[in-house]
Amino acid sequence: MPRTFSIIVYGTVHRYEMTYTLPENTETIVATRTVVRTSRQLAHTVKRQVVTLASATAAGWGTFGANALQGGALLEFGIVPRTTDGLLGIFVAPFLHANLNHLIANTVPFLLFGWLVMLRDRRHFAVVTLLAILGSGLVSWTLGAPNSIHIGASGVVFGYFGFLLLAGWYARSAGSIALSLLVGVLWGGTVFGVLPGTPGVSWQGHLGGFIGGVLAARRYRVSS
Repeated sequence: MPRTFSIIVYGTVHRYEMTYTLPENTETIVATRTVVRTSRQLAHTVKRQVVTLASATAAGWGTFGANALQGGALLEFGIVPRTTDGLLGIFVAPFLHANLNHLIANTVPFLLFGWLVMLRDRRHFAVVTLLAILGSGLVSWTLGAPNSIHIGASGVVFGYFGFLLLAGWYARSAGSIALSLLVGVLWGGTVFGVLPGTPGVSWQGHLGGFIGGVLAARRYRVSS
């Protein structure tokens, strides 16, 4: 049913009153505009997520290609434990990979866990990534075997994993708890990657990245 409203305008001398009838489909128009606006916001959010993950992935694959052209010479810029030059590798190592299988094995979980981090809150992605890089790099540099070189994005992946696993505990919101439970149920076994055992695998990087992710989750905790 149409709704009629009165609009009263006061002038310096006279008082004017007009009536305005809203069309029957006004509520439909408002609802449609709301849906369109929400859809545009969602599309914009997804676009930014895709661009962020695609850019990081392209950097890793581009570095792999450049390293292949250099005959593997770039690998020396990885993390060399307890050396001054090795400290530079903390920020370079996530983009370096030994071979194609190594790169693919890190790319898939990076995209999955990275997207889940942004799905929880896109604003946290940069901080979680930075703390994962620092944690993975510093623990590798401190605990790594002498004369070894630590490379790969797996430390960042474990940082995302640690963040997602503990975010529910610290944030205490229904969405965060549900996401943490989902990650724990589907990929809980991943946590064993922080333990030594597999030759040639940097468990130090995994452990440090995981710790960095947990610290990131704690950073966004809800105060009691």
